[in-house]
Amino acid sequence: MTYANDMPTRELHVRTDAGLASELRFAVMRLRRRLARERHPDNDLSVSSMAVLHALHRHGELAVGALAAREQVQPPSMTRTVTALADAGLVERCAHPSDGRQVVVRVTDEGRAVVAADLTRRDRWLSRRLEELSAEDRDVLRRAAPILQRLAESE
Repeated sequence: MTYANDMPTRELHVRTDAGLASELRFAVMRLRRRLARERHPDNDLSVSSMAVLHALHRHGELAVGALAAREQVQPPSMTRTVTALADAGLVERCAHPSDGRQVVVRVTDEGRAVVAADLTRRDRWLSRRLEELSAEDRDVLRRAAPILQRLAESE
């Protein structure tokens, strides 16, 4: 039988919800920074611009307001990002199919190419790191991925 005082302090810390929150926050931030370093060398877009391109690539065309809500930014901020991406030819604005007062944004072929290059490079790096893990660790991450996604999308 193992007693609490026999465990390393870090293990005890992670057993509390506050400790788990702290450890997850730190790990996710470091992984995000590490993946950011794996961006394609020709890609000089900001992290938020890339997030918008990825969202449009993954979910299809979206209204600016819906895109702002999805990315958790204010609509004026999203409008500036969309304008910069449109000026670069990576997205285009189109009439909303049912509401003439709104505009939807869709990724262009050039934008899709930027996203594809980014995804390929980062996924390749992460796949290599996952191969270094045990089957058990990969299974834990497989189960954790949708949970982390739900956390990321929660209010």
